[in-house]
Amino acid sequence: MTPLGAKLRMLRAERGLSLKEMAEALNVSSAYLSALEHGKRGKPTWFLLHRMIAYFNIIWDEAEELQRLAEVSDPNITINTAGMAPEATELSNRLAAEIHTLSVEDLTYLKTEIIRRSGR
Repeated sequence: MTPLGAKLRMLRAERGLSLKEMAEALNVSSAYLSALEHGKRGKPTWFLLHRMIAYFNIIWDEAEELQRLAEVSDPNITINTAGMAPEATELSNRLAAEIHTLSVEDLTYLKTEIIRRSGR
């Protein structure tokens, strides 16, 4: 599941909406919406994301959070380390090979540390 998928599922549950109801309202298939929630599809288009924001009737900070989650929810990423330090290539390859073995706590720690060190 992607960060966006988890948030969409939470929003649906809070409002008592089924996947089918949401899919019909957004004019997408329930299979697509399910795949989006489960991380089997990439991030939605800008247009669909804004339809979701309108559908849930969310504004300001929560809408910005949904947009931010969409940006970090691509389940199939490519990291180009050409021209970077050798450590960047090694880190990328090790992460790709081992990410499935890391606990949620490990992943949270690494994510937090990367955000802290990058200054974002």
